[in-house]
Amino acid sequence: MTDDIDQRIYELVRRYDGVYLFKQKTLTPQVDIDSDLNFEREEAQALMDEFFAEFAVERGGFAIETYYPNEPSLVQILNPFNKREVPVVPDFTLAMLIESAKAGRWLYE
Repeated sequence: MTDDIDQRIYELVRRYDGVYLFKQKTLTPQVDIDSDLNFEREEAQALMDEFFAEFAVERGGFAIETYYPNEPSLVQILNPFNKREVPVVPDFTLAMLIESAKAGRWLYE
């Protein structure tokens, strides 16, 4: 059962990960959706919407902004006097999807 959930999540992620001409990326629980797979915010949101529906997982406190914070405005970027802080975002891994699918609810805040 556990391997089945893992494989189903990998299949779901592959649908959003695009097409590779030579070799697909190896998916493991440690793969980060943002930094390893380079998903854009919209892709990650679509993935998560389908994840919650397909695996009947309660969303709880899930917010895509936690993992993909809002970008600064052009005015903020171009202002030389504006001190920009780089936001620290938590990991967003396949293990989080796997564990949440097993629990039936989003386990992370």
